[in-house]
Amino acid sequence: MRTEAELREIVQEPSQTIWDKDIARIDEHARTLIAHSPFVLLATANSEGTCDVSPRGDPAGSVLVLDDHRLVLADRPGNHRLDSIRNVLHNPHVGLLFIVPGMNETLRVNGRATLVSDAPFFEDLTVQGKRPRLAILVEVEELYMHCAKAFLRSSLWRPETWPDRGSLPTLGRIAKDHLGLKEISAEEIDKGLDLDAETNQY
Repeated sequence: MRTEAELREIVQEPSQTIWDKDIARIDEHARTLIAHSPFVLLATANSEGTCDVSPRGDPAGSVLVLDDHRLVLADRPGNHRLDSIRNVLHNPHVGLLFIVPGMNETLRVNGRATLVSDAPFFEDLTVQGKRPRLAILVEVEELYMHCAKAFLRSSLWRPETWPDRGSLPTLGRIAKDHLGLKEISAEEIDKGLDLDAETNQY
């Protein structure tokens, strides 16, 4: 399949209402959802189009809405790869998916991002006394609600459908195998990861 015409032979055109739901601004409803979302997925791509999706988590209300067309989120300490940040340097187009716990619908935002290392709003991005080193400022170009079907199909918010955590490998086990680490146990890696998670969140 190489053309949209071929694609539309399989999937019909959406109704005009589906296109019209993009309001391209942060209205009162979007502000409310952003204020209650502790978790957002950030999609970026480099200049060659190679994509990356990064999870971003902070206490609800930590993503700031500056006005009807701009929002900003802090860049917290991570693995120092800076995949998303480096992508934004070369390609400003980003996508955000805001998730509110227990809510099946999500808020989708697409726009252009810039990196900021200092601004008056950095004080409002401070969490647990830690001021971020960088922030991602997004100028909103598209904004619309995404329906509940994916969350309903996956039963994401139903604990009775969740797998037994004990049946899944720990990150230490995965890291040991992926990196071929022979001189350290998975348990030791897990202890180190747990300590880092507790002491280096911000």
